[in-house]
Amino acid sequence: MKRNIKHLIILAAASLTIASCNSDFLNTEPLTEISESAVWSDPALAEAFVTGSYQGFGNGGFDEQMLASLTDEAMFTHPGRGITTVTESRVNSADLGWVNNTYSWSNMYSFIRRTNIAIQNLSDPKFPNDGGVVDKLLGEAKFMRAYYYQQLLRYYGGVPLVDRPYGLGEETYEAPRATYEEVVNFIVADLDASATLLAGKSMAAGRASEKAALALKSRVLLYAASDLHDGPTASSKSATLAGYKNLELIAYTSGNRTERWQKAQAAALAVISKGSGNLYGLSAPVSHAEGITNYMNNSLSRNGGEKELIMARYFINAKQENGGRQGLFNGPNGYNNWAGNSPIQLLVDDYEMMDGTKFDWNNPVHAAAPYENRDARFYASILYDGSQWKPRSSANQSRDPLGQIQSGTYEKTNSSGSVETHFGLDTRNSPIEDWNGSYTGYYIRKFTDPSSAIVDQNTWQQIPWPILRYTEAVLNYVEASIELGQEAEAKAWLNQIRFRVGQPAVTATGDALKQAYRNERRIEMAYEEQRYHDTRRWMIANETLGRKANIINITGTFKPGKTLATYRYDPTIYNYVYKVLPIDPGKENRTWLDKMYFVPIHRDEINRNSNLVQNPGIE
Repeated sequence: MKRNIKHLIILAAASLTIASCNSDFLNTEPLTEISESAVWSDPALAEAFVTGSYQGFGNGGFDEQMLASLTDEAMFTHPGRGITTVTESRVNSADLGWVNNTYSWSNMYSFIRRTNIAIQNLSDPKFPNDGGVVDKLLGEAKFMRAYYYQQLLRYYGGVPLVDRPYGLGEETYEAPRATYEEVVNFIVADLDASATLLAGKSMAAGRASEKAALALKSRVLLYAASDLHDGPTASSKSATLAGYKNLELIAYTSGNRTERWQKAQAAALAVISKGSGNLYGLSAPVSHAEGITNYMNNSLSRNGGEKELIMARYFINAKQENGGRQGLFNGPNGYNNWAGNSPIQLLVDDYEMMDGTKFDWNNPVHAAAPYENRDARFYASILYDGSQWKPRSSANQSRDPLGQIQSGTYEKTNSSGSVETHFGLDTRNSPIEDWNGSYTGYYIRKFTDPSSAIVDQNTWQQIPWPILRYTEAVLNYVEASIELGQEAEAKAWLNQIRFRVGQPAVTATGDALKQAYRNERRIEMAYEEQRYHDTRRWMIANETLGRKANIINITGTFKPGKTLATYRYDPTIYNYVYKVLPIDPGKENRTWLDKMYFVPIHRDEINRNSNLVQNPGIE
């Protein structure tokens, strides 16, 4: 035993001697980590770091729960996700309801810190600016910081401005909220710098560019000029906001609003001047069939529609992300999908007729055939009863050989010739996954790949999410032009959007023109996370988002002498009756309170930072 101990002592001493002879042993770099100094001394590693800042985009708007279901575009089918906490105005500082990571307070600041690290190091680069590599990376980092602050601003209002990475030993980590105006100015300064740094540079798809910086600036300045962010206007329209002691955190309390509209118009024009979008410049409407195809191409970013994209979140099958599962998340249960975000009747009713007139349930012709002769974008965006869709799975094709949406209740004849009830395959009484059926009678078609090879949860799609697109900038320009009294200019651009989908020119003036524009924006940008913000900044949420969600109830009964064994949509065989009904209050009971104009700051954040002031109306 003693001899063994002696041998161990000798071996330990030898090991120490060897180690002491090689001082590099103690300075060995870990094999699984890269030092900060190495990252900012190597352009490839620096680019990898900046690329990581894009992760804050998440899946764009293609998560299972969509922002559309917080608006009068859709309702979320499945319970227990925090959606109704928002739609019923039950939020408070301890329960914000559903908040997507693409705008959550903590997540945005996490990525802002990452961009601050990049900006600090790239502002004093340790590698040469060969080929403008430093300018490119710095321009991207500034764009991403601006983007994340823009997300915080449009959901929360003014927020603490952190323009450097905090380290250990800071005197304080608490910072007050900056005013709304200060945050706007900060974002615009970053975007101006980004546009300058990225000018003339060829950027890969999905990365920041000069045009993306200009487009984001256009959005920020449009919001800044809107009713919600003009202190006197906001106060006159809301007692909750009028009583808020810190109005400067959510709105301009001084300054010239006309100048803000002029800046918004100029920013939008700068984007328009840098691109062409898809199918602009038409002097007359295309055919209705062409209009459907054109809008589908724009939504799917194909066959010219990719020219609409200024910045997008892309998805590929090689990396199966949830952003490629919109068909599964929103598709009909009769195709073994989940019907998550279902269109509500309020949106369907806002699609015009082909001749540009409003749809009206009090019109007997409209009420008898509500899905005929509608705006082309309706057919490219909504799956409705009787619409032609994909082939069913092999197990269900015998039930529906034609691949038509069945969201009603119909008569059919059985093998003995008797009449019996047939529940549509895409309803909550379906023999196929009834628990995943839509409550509203509709499904989202927009952003869903129409290929018959992509049918159910076993397949994925590669449709990009439009973070910024050309038509948003055009609509921004139209809105600013209307507010500045330049109606002819506004209509010239508004009608180009309409002509490419086959809708006639808008000829209205005054308030009627403003309302026509707002509906055009609603329809053109459906399901693109615009409606949530537009209704708030226009301060019309009470009369739009505050309405109860509604549904369609459809029944088909045989015409005299007609029979059919396997149901299909056929107005020559069936008399169809369409009734608009309210959604069961037990499923959703929408209510609007003005505290919902801004997302609450969670009490945990306020407990961490005693300088934070809560948003108006929040307890």
